[in-house]
Amino acid sequence: MSTHFEVIVIGAGISGVGAGARLRGASIRDFLIIEAADDFGGTWRANTYPGCQCDVPSRLYSYSFAPNPDWTRVYAHQPEILSYVRRVADTHRLREHTRFGVRMTGARWQPGPARWLVRTDAGEFTARFLVAGAGPWNEPLVPDLPGLDGFAGEVFHSARWNHGYDLRGKRVAVLGTGASAVQFVPAIAPDVARLHLFQRTAQWVLPKLDHHIPKAERWAMRHLPGARAAVAGLEYRAMEILGRGFRRPGLMRGVQAVARAHLRATVRDAALRRKLTPDYTIGCKRILFSNRYYPALNRANVAVHATAVRAVEGNTVHGADGSAAEVDAVILGTGFRILDTPLAGLVRDGAGRSLADRWQGSPEAYLGTVVAGFPNAFMLLGPGLGTGHSSAFAILEAQLDLVLGAIGAAREGNWAALEVRGDVQAAYNARLQSALAGTVYNSGGCRSYYLDANGRNSFSWPWSTGRLRTDVGRFDPEDFTASPVEGRAR
Repeated sequence: MSTHFEVIVIGAGISGVGAGARLRGASIRDFLIIEAADDFGGTWRANTYPGCQCDVPSRLYSYSFAPNPDWTRVYAHQPEILSYVRRVADTHRLREHTRFGVRMTGARWQPGPARWLVRTDAGEFTARFLVAGAGPWNEPLVPDLPGLDGFAGEVFHSARWNHGYDLRGKRVAVLGTGASAVQFVPAIAPDVARLHLFQRTAQWVLPKLDHHIPKAERWAMRHLPGARAAVAGLEYRAMEILGRGFRRPGLMRGVQAVARAHLRATVRDAALRRKLTPDYTIGCKRILFSNRYYPALNRANVAVHATAVRAVEGNTVHGADGSAAEVDAVILGTGFRILDTPLAGLVRDGAGRSLADRWQGSPEAYLGTVVAGFPNAFMLLGPGLGTGHSSAFAILEAQLDLVLGAIGAAREGNWAALEVRGDVQAAYNARLQSALAGTVYNSGGCRSYYLDANGRNSFSWPWSTGRLRTDVGRFDPEDFTASPVEGRAR
């Protein structure tokens, strides 16, 4: 069995499946996908919590080369998205290229042979090109809370939901009020005896314009020419109008008024409403969408603690404001390691320095995809590409255009190594940070996961989705230094 490949892809979620499908579409067959889990799906395989659903309209949440006319909801639920991703993988025969149950433990560039050495728990592999597709929503963020390790009850993260634990009749503490909690809290609230929601920061929540898509509409999406594209186009334009507000915070006043009206209409108790009202501009943190979250918090068996958690002692969760709750289970809705992804500590350049060493807490790349000093390597859904309104698929496909353009140019030019120029990367990131300064992400008055350990926005894209597709999706050889097989610099 071969251990050398032209391309090795790390991860078999939407990024890895997209990369594999595009490689096959470019007639590149000599590639391997490495996946630690037992099947395709990535975050949609791992996140199985009750109520798990997408916040992007289903018709926009798919590969352009594999449109799905059969979505059953405007916003698809996790099982349907997972089924779609696996169907695309099987359609493109990616199982024959994938090794499941294999975890990468390290990757290092070897300048001499101009290849990547990839170490895994199943042995070593080498590749001409490395494509990192693990994504930012991969590793759960577990807070370092005093006493949590000694909690006598059940503890689990929403991304590692324990379906074997029966929540019925239990006293439950939920830590965190982000996108996952907004979905699973309404799903479990009717079943638990008592739910204590610890909210460090209030979140803006918009109503979700979701509904079941009737069979007649699905028939039209499949059989009427242009119907699916027309509806998707309308949804895209609506999302781009919202995106304009992220870039011009003054425009968010109208959106914030809708969110405030939604809160006022669904939460009658004035004291609870004050707890749930944010003190920052909407969009500064990720905007949440739900029709069920606020009604769930009105329930008699739900208590909202507007405070961070200070510690856990025995079976008691203590809030920083002095409040306390004795519970049987703790569910962590605390998100993911977005900007300090473990992958950054595993990928090393020819001198042995990791991406984490290079970044020093502030991830950056050129066009969110390539990093100076790391030849023949690409990162999907990398730093500086996140938006508050676009589909991850749109970002991913622009990057894959760049990746395939670079690989194609290297093959055609017989280049052994292709590396983005340091000055090009530095100039690009200077423009990026300058443009971010006036966005709601940076000026909205909150602290979000968009900001890294150094207080720098290493997550967000400050321009339109159309510009992202144009700028990110174009490979320009002038931005790179290429070394031919003979070793002479271009």
